Amino acid sequence: MEQPVIEFHLDGRSGVSPYLQLVQQVRHALRLGLLREGDRLPTVKEAVAQLAINANTVLKAYRELEHEGLVAARPGVGTFVTATLADTSLAAHGPLRLELQRWLAKARRAGLDEESIEALFMTTFRTTAQEDIA
Repeated sequence: MEQPVIEFHLDGRSGVSPYLQLVQQVRHALRLGLLREGDRLPTVKEAVAQLAINANTVLKAYRELEHEGLVAARPGVGTFVTATLADTSLAAHGPLRLELQRWLAKARRAGLDEESIEALFMTTFRTTAQEDIA
């Protein structure tokens, strides 16, 4: 059986439920072009073993993704990506990622820890998004 393309991780401090973290990780991977149509997600058994979570949590995430039309379960075979969220802006990701990596390195050199960097980014992101709406 082919290996899954994505490897899940959970952040217990995020305040986001584990099933939603899995859904978000699949959506992000689809949006970034890391997952493509036909790619297999980890089986429920693989995800449970990797993350030490309840099988129902994984099933709930997969059901939501299936409901959104992003994946389809093939009984006895696995769950496969059926749609993508990547768009034409994918080409811009490389240079933007490089710029972001440089910014992150600067932030670390300035003494910011991971939580401070995330707080600064999210606050700035939300403020900018609200200004764009106004």
